[in-house]
Amino acid sequence: MTVPVIQLQQVGKQYEMAGETFHALSDVSLDIHANEYVAIIGPSGSGKSTLLNILGCLDTADSGSYLLSGNAVASMAENQLATLRNQQVGFIFQSFNLLPRHSVLQNVMQPLVYRLMSAAERERRALAALQRVGLFEKKHHLPNQLSGGQRQRVAIARALVTEPAILLGDEPTGNLDSKTTADIMQLFDELHRQGHTIILVTHEQEIADHCQRVLRMVDGRLVADQRKQSHAGVLESAEQSMLQHTNNLASATRLLV
Repeated sequence: MTVPVIQLQQVGKQYEMAGETFHALSDVSLDIHANEYVAIIGPSGSGKSTLLNILGCLDTADSGSYLLSGNAVASMAENQLATLRNQQVGFIFQSFNLLPRHSVLQNVMQPLVYRLMSAAERERRALAALQRVGLFEKKHHLPNQLSGGQRQRVAIARALVTEPAILLGDEPTGNLDSKTTADIMQLFDELHRQGHTIILVTHEQEIADHCQRVLRMVDGRLVADQRKQSHAGVLESAEQSMLQHTNNLASATRLLV
C-alpha cells in the first residue's frame, strides 16, 4: 500500500481563553492518500478550520504527530514550514485573497516568486494554470473586473501553479451564489479526476456530496469517517464496514465449528 500524503496521529490543539483551556482538537488520527477527495464538515466551533490550518502548516499541533508527504512537521523551523507550504500545499479561501492592484496573471504568478526560476518560466506556469481553469483570456484583468466565480477560479489557478501535493479549500464556495457554486464544484470534480488530492472544509451537505470521503467533526473530535462505494454511490461509514467485517468473521467461525 502507498504511503499516505497526510498522516495524523492523536493530534491535539488547545487555546487559553479568558483563563480557561479550550480544546480545539482532541486526539485526531487520520490518513489521507494521494488523489482522495475529502470533505471536512461540522458545526461552527467543531474544529474543522483548526484541522485544515494544521494540515496546511498554517498552525502547529500541541500534541501528537503530523507527517506531510513524509515530512515531520513538528520538528520544522518556521522557514522550513514556509517552504513546505509553498511546495506541498495549495490554498483556496472563501474570500479569494487576491491582490487588488495586480492582474490575474500576476496574482497567479505570486507563489512562484519564492521559487528559483526565471520570470519567463513563472509566466509560462501561470498561463498554463489559467488555461486549466478557463480564464486564459482574462489574464490581464484586475480582480475587480471579474465576477465572484471568476475570482475564485483565479484563486484555484494560484493554488495549482506550484503543483502541490494537496489542495485545501476553506469554505471555497461560501461567498458564491448557487449557480456559481455548482460551476466551481464541477471544476473541483474535474481536478480530482485529473489526479489531485483535494480537501474541502464546508458546512454545506451539497458540497460534501461531491466528495468521495466525508470527515465529520464535533467538539474538536473526529466522530465519523465515511466513504462512498463509488463516485455516485451511497456513503458507507467506517463503522458499518467494521460491523460487516465482524459479522463475516462470526459466520466463518460458525462454519468451522
